[in-house]
Amino acid sequence: MWARLPLNGIVKTVLAVIALYLLIALVLGMYWSNAPDLFDVKDNAREYAQAHNQNVVVGYTTVATLHRLASSLLDKPGGYLSNDVTPPGVWLDNMPNWEFGVLIQVRDLSRALRKDIARSQSQSKEDPDLAQAEPAFNFQSDSWILPATEGEYRSGINYLEAYMDRLADPSNSQAQFYARADNLRNWLTDVETRLGSLSQRLSASVGQVRMNTDLAGDAAAEQSTGAASQELIKTGWFEIDDVFYEARGTAWALTEILRAVEVDFASVLEKKNALVSLQQIIRELEATQETIWAPMILNGSGFGLVANHSLVMANYISRANAAIIDLRRLLENG
Repeated sequence: MWARLPLNGIVKTVLAVIALYLLIALVLGMYWSNAPDLFDVKDNAREYAQAHNQNVVVGYTTVATLHRLASSLLDKPGGYLSNDVTPPGVWLDNMPNWEFGVLIQVRDLSRALRKDIARSQSQSKEDPDLAQAEPAFNFQSDSWILPATEGEYRSGINYLEAYMDRLADPSNSQAQFYARADNLRNWLTDVETRLGSLSQRLSASVGQVRMNTDLAGDAAAEQSTGAASQELIKTGWFEIDDVFYEARGTAWALTEILRAVEVDFASVLEKKNALVSLQQIIRELEATQETIWAPMILNGSGFGLVANHSLVMANYISRANAAIIDLRRLLENG
């Protein structure tokens, strides 16, 4: 066929095929870059329980939410993109950063389940399924082959399902979910550090000189190597959209987890008079999921003519983090 075409005809055909491929890749990339919507955690748990002939018991909603978050990473449009090596996935960076934000929350909650929530005390035996799920979710996020990241995360999801099966079985007392104030408080400590770091990185979009407070509050404190008393903190222009979408993914996952916490830890929260505090945190995080109308993440100065989306996101993240600190104190002293 090629021999019958003149040279300019072959060139035109090749260019047309490339143009068509790029157009399809562009459309797919735009479609794949849409994050999943927030979902109702109660409906999610109820639907999963009905599909598997199970009852919704204490802790079931939280684990079902974790299951849905992990599954969303693999089953959303385009699937898991962080380890893609071919177009259009390899060209995208916003969605992989969003995935990483969600993944961090999946890892933190799976660790909290294994370490605290599924154990009655520090000397008790850890749950066998959760002991397998946590390392599966901690597998490197960008491996595309031998083994592929998707396979490891799918294995973690399967172990979560096994734990849920046992958790909902009234004849099986070995699988437990202990909705206690200390367990919730321990997990919130991890959330606090994650949000604090994101808030700092988002705020650094405009750059600022910060005092070194690493050893503040302890006159006897020491550190390994010396550090300057002041330093310039600034997130690079090419990195700020990455941080923004990581924060957006983190907030999406945390919103759903906290909604589930509101269900499973309801008695604890009511006793501590902390339910309203939790609901306010959820409201702050929900605001981070509003539609982005700008074609790109803008990085204007703090009071400049151009918007700074990172500072807006940092505002919501910081307020949610401050409320989490207050909630943790309520759980400890309330």
